[in-house]
Amino acid sequence: MYQHDNRTVVTLDAGGTNFVFGAMRGCEFITEPLRKPSNADDLDRCLATLVEGFGEIISRLDTPPVAISFAFPGPADYPHGIIGGNLPNFPSFRDGVALGPFLEMKFGIPVFINNDGNLFAYGEAMVGALPRINEALAAAGSQKRYRNLLGVTFGTGFGCGVVINGELLMGDNAAGGDVWCFRNSLLPEYIVEESVSIRAVKRVYRELTGDDTELTPKDICDIAKGARPGDMRAARESFARMGRAAGDALAQAATIVDGIIVLGGGLTGAAEFFVPAILEEMGSSLKMMDGTSFCRMQTEVVNLDDEACLRRFLTGGGTPLRVYGSDKVVMYDSRKQIGLTVSRLGASRAISAGAYVYALNHIG
Repeated sequence: MYQHDNRTVVTLDAGGTNFVFGAMRGCEFITEPLRKPSNADDLDRCLATLVEGFGEIISRLDTPPVAISFAFPGPADYPHGIIGGNLPNFPSFRDGVALGPFLEMKFGIPVFINNDGNLFAYGEAMVGALPRINEALAAAGSQKRYRNLLGVTFGTGFGCGVVINGELLMGDNAAGGDVWCFRNSLLPEYIVEESVSIRAVKRVYRELTGDDTELTPKDICDIAKGARPGDMRAARESFARMGRAAGDALAQAATIVDGIIVLGGGLTGAAEFFVPAILEEMGSSLKMMDGTSFCRMQTEVVNLDDEACLRRFLTGGGTPLRVYGSDKVVMYDSRKQIGLTVSRLGASRAISAGAYVYALNHIG
């Protein structure tokens, strides 16, 4: 549906160092990316850069855009387009900036702003993992279809978005799906993001090895793979600890959402070292006071990136069950399963696609 839409939406990848402007049509970028320094510490220069960048992209288009839609760091009142609060990467916005209304006044078209976790989830639900999985289920002859999705990003922070029956969960305060501030199961005094982020991987490797060398997560991943000198065991444990902390938070969130889980962000390049820990934690047991032990989740979490697990997930779909007192037969699927997969779109493309579809859905 959206892949064949001929409307154009102008987009932005808003980083604390650089802004990257673009435009999408049919969920595909139709312009070369335009990079400009964000000037995040100077409000006048930052807003002027935004106007200049959007204006330059619009001048390149063959038809006028119907909207501007993008992700911007919070805290924020996203439905009203207001950015403000403690933004480490955008200090000039701390007193509150009505960014959406400002851009609408400048360009005369609707402006939609959201956070990256929400738009990542929305992109995966609309044009990414969710339709891909449902198409695979249909091709396998299964009657099962999924309508809910939990999208999480592993990078500078621990981002998350939730889509229920095709609708993005915003929450009454634009804070729906914020798992980053869950209690940290490994370090209970801290938020979970302190164990699920780039800084966490770097910190744990440094603590385990005593090596103060400034290593990136990619460096640590290469060490874990044996492609770079270093402590392989410590490197793998650095990612495994992140997986255990993330798994605890996701088990709680997925118990409520009961849908497909999609992982994205820069750290997914090391997915082989933390996805097993996520799955192990989500499949772990809890006890009742009478000594009964059972899986902490009502559903089995299946690794959809493992071929054998995927085949098992796609097949089945129920057994015939006779309706009491009649010859009528219905299908009964007793399995409770949700799937976990790494994004094939990639976080940046999924976020942009989410911004595109979000705008189109809201302008009708």
